[in-house]
Amino acid sequence: MVATIASKDLPTFPKSFVKVFWNNQFKVIVPLPSEQRFGSLVGKVAVVTGANQGLGFEVARQLLTLGLSHLVVAVRSLDKGKAAAAKLATANSSAKIDVWALDMESYDSIQAFVRKCNIELSSIEYTILNAGIAPMNFKKVHSTGHETAFQVNHLSTTLLTILLLPVLKAKSTRQDPARLTVINSVMAHLCKFPNRAQRPLLTSFDDPQNPRWDPQERYGVSKLLPQLFLVKLTECVKSEDVIINMVDPGLTKGTSLGRDSSGVVLLLSKLFFGIAGRTVDRGAATYVDALLGHGKETHGCFLMNTKIAPLATFYYTPDGKTAQEQIWVETMKELSFAHVEEIVASMK
Repeated sequence: MVATIASKDLPTFPKSFVKVFWNNQFKVIVPLPSEQRFGSLVGKVAVVTGANQGLGFEVARQLLTLGLSHLVVAVRSLDKGKAAAAKLATANSSAKIDVWALDMESYDSIQAFVRKCNIELSSIEYTILNAGIAPMNFKKVHSTGHETAFQVNHLSTTLLTILLLPVLKAKSTRQDPARLTVINSVMAHLCKFPNRAQRPLLTSFDDPQNPRWDPQERYGVSKLLPQLFLVKLTECVKSEDVIINMVDPGLTKGTSLGRDSSGVVLLLSKLFFGIAGRTVDRGAATYVDALLGHGKETHGCFLMNTKIAPLATFYYTPDGKTAQEQIWVETMKELSFAHVEEIVASMK
């Protein structure tokens, strides 16, 4: 039996990313999920955030085709969620599909959602945290004062992850621990992170000039921060209780991630995605594989193309280790109102 190497122990990505990108987008064909590969999900419960469109909708549909008995569609707009649920029902008419409110720009909404999961669900086998944004313009969340991509992709996703941990642990067994897959991106490897040495670090993301606003850079770093945080978090969580991994779906066309684009940028983006992008079903299949196709060996790992892949190269550098500790300390302080330190300590 070949030993599995964790992401953090793998060699880094090559300096030139062109070969990796070419392989990902033009050579690898991600297999679509089937009961032959993953078995039946009859009797199982799954929670999928951002499941009303794009990759979130498609992964929810794929789980239903595997026989999933109960799906919770977590969305900001209940009307859009209900419309999506009606379409999803055609994939599995016997499944129960609930639509619950979850606003990733609101700490109160996140906490209320987790309380609802704890009270109303007797079990939760699978969770996919898919909700994320890639804004083209700088904007702050009114309730927190933080820039939106930084808020949603890092702070809110981290809060939701931590709050769910004891719930998932309580609603699964050590023989069959709950699975939690967080959607990440290889863009974390490509960002420059120019403000890495600023102290305090996290509030620097709320200044549009320091670092100067760049939508592509911001999306990448908003995926790098949770990647660094989650690797450290999984050191505090036993894989026998909850298996946590991250997955990159690859460049995928037909999603709403670039919905803020316009004009020439939108036209060029559509052209590029049309040529190089995966179809939505293949992108979503990477989610299903990360959730169902692996076990404890992927705890704390980053997956690409259904395989364990390296973390962002920045992680392996001295600056990366320093930044990881700073991100951990400042994120835990930001989220201290929700008693995250006590929750993490209880998982050890």
